[in-house]
Amino acid sequence: MKAILFSSKTYISLFVLGLIFFFSFKKAEISSLKKIYLADVERLEGALQHLKVTIQQEDVSSEEGKLRVLNYLNETRIYVKNADFWLRYLEPIVYKKINGPLPVEWENEVFEKFEKPYKREGAGLSLAAVYMEEPNFEKDSLIRLIDLAMESCIPYKQDSITRFFKNHHAFFLANRLFLLNLAALYTTGFECPDSERILPELKAMLTHVSMINSAYNETFQDYPLGEMYLKRFKKLETYIASQHQDINRFNHYNFIKDFVNLLFAMNQEMIRKYKIVSENFNDFSLNNKASSIFDKFLYEGQDTKGIYRGIKNDSLLSEIRAFGKLLFYDPILSKNNKRSCVSCHKPKEFFTDTSVTSSLEFDQHTLLSRNTPTLLNADANHLLMLDGKHIDLFGQFKDVIANPKELASTEKEILKKILSCHEYKERLKQFADWTNSKEITFEHISASVILYFSQFSKYTAPFDDAMNNKSILNTQVIDGFNLFMGKAACGTCHFVPLFNGVKPPYIGSEFEVLGVPQTKDFKALSVDQGRYLINPAKETKHAFRTGNLKNIMKTKPFMHNGVFKSMEEVIEFYDAGGGVGKGFQLKNQTLSSDSLKLSDTEKIQLIQFMESLTENIIFDEPPAALPKSKIKALNQRKVGGEY
Repeated sequence: MKAILFSSKTYISLFVLGLIFFFSFKKAEISSLKKIYLADVERLEGALQHLKVTIQQEDVSSEEGKLRVLNYLNETRIYVKNADFWLRYLEPIVYKKINGPLPVEWENEVFEKFEKPYKREGAGLSLAAVYMEEPNFEKDSLIRLIDLAMESCIPYKQDSITRFFKNHHAFFLANRLFLLNLAALYTTGFECPDSERILPELKAMLTHVSMINSAYNETFQDYPLGEMYLKRFKKLETYIASQHQDINRFNHYNFIKDFVNLLFAMNQEMIRKYKIVSENFNDFSLNNKASSIFDKFLYEGQDTKGIYRGIKNDSLLSEIRAFGKLLFYDPILSKNNKRSCVSCHKPKEFFTDTSVTSSLEFDQHTLLSRNTPTLLNADANHLLMLDGKHIDLFGQFKDVIANPKELASTEKEILKKILSCHEYKERLKQFADWTNSKEITFEHISASVILYFSQFSKYTAPFDDAMNNKSILNTQVIDGFNLFMGKAACGTCHFVPLFNGVKPPYIGSEFEVLGVPQTKDFKALSVDQGRYLINPAKETKHAFRTGNLKNIMKTKPFMHNGVFKSMEEVIEFYDAGGGVGKGFQLKNQTLSSDSLKLSDTEKIQLIQFMESLTENIIFDEPPAALPKSKIKALNQRKVGGEY
């Protein structure tokens, strides 16, 4: 669909408005950087106002009127993109009313994990465009989405926000988020309903950010963006300008590897060099020491050290992990001393169980309702379990211990049994001393186990190594990645770099409704209501946390219930449009029900890309034996348990 431009009067009025606003700061001696920011917000407000007037004046029931409104809306998106560098960083929650991807979001950010989920309503341009695709949409409802966007511009002009322009710190942190979004969001269609507009919007955004960069260097000359950075950014602009307009032919791989990731590394270096300090919750999880987007320590999703967090000595931590390994294999953690962590999470099967759809319950007869998730990279999630039940690994560990369907034990009973083993007791006494604890606690046990299995999440995959210029990928893998980010739309839910449901700035876990069947003949929808069991709301019914695709080719079967035994079946499911595409009535499905129309070759390329996400993990061997107990019955237990 070709865009119809704003009328000349509209452009002139917006231009004059911007000039008046820009030069009105001359007497106040406001910095160049702040002038551009405030002028961008003012222009956005003006464009939204013009859009509202257009909607009011047009007959949106006619195709011609609807087309004119849609094209004005698309042109207004450019003003959002011009201001996006700052808007998304300074007030991300308010931003959801300007260009929100969903009408309602329930996901908690990391700093809210201890609170009940908030219901956050979205509004703005993306939702307005989607709403206009509905038959017989109402003009008043459309205007409401635009009104909310206009109202949301106001906070961005308040002193509580503009104070960030008094020093150089916020710029580098906003720039970091911008670069992460370049890699993960801006080219995937995550918040751009019309795929034909993704690259034009990206070009406009890069041109404007180049102006922001120049204004920054003029304003803060003692802390400049380096010359190498500016040259690389200019090369990025040139690269984008040379790309084909069809986003399905865009080379996401080269874009990220040769430009975005290098710019990110340079920005991180400047953050460290200039001793940048954050005052924004957007930076909560990100690691200033990471020099690549594909650094396994780019952000911290979970604390894996717990009571041992004060211990920095690698030798001491290795001793704790060795202790945790023994416990991981020891059925002493279960009520009947016959079941261990390894019963479900087999290390050499990538810490899951690939032999069954789901594991046995404690009773040795019934099957658990969900497929065993891998423990690898679990620390990259802010909410844990497929329904987001737990906010940390320690709570999850306690729940598995106490769950009558899993290990069916108690903290008190476990402490008693473990302390009956001389070797365990002596080690725990030592650990208690190291942590300045007056007594041995269950936290010493849980943290030891978590430290053990989390060490296997440090490894990288061939794809990571290629992005970091340590290896070369074949063209099939690269084509698969470009499909993943483009035509197949996988990257709109599985975000770079871990390909999980944690998107920049990596402070929250996302959930999706896919319409997974109970059995692969698609006779019925899965009975598991997922996130709804934890946070009952119409939007969360049948929603599950988006999983990590690292090592996905080693962790079959797939989906929350293990219904699909091969990746080919998974791709067919997505290609068909999920449950709705297969005929289910599911009003809250978040996955598009349209077919992806993938060819057989493209499906193979996707699988080859996912093969490149298998990490080069060095697994260890099981312990030869378990510590003896003074309780004779406990000395019958077997390494790894019996079932």
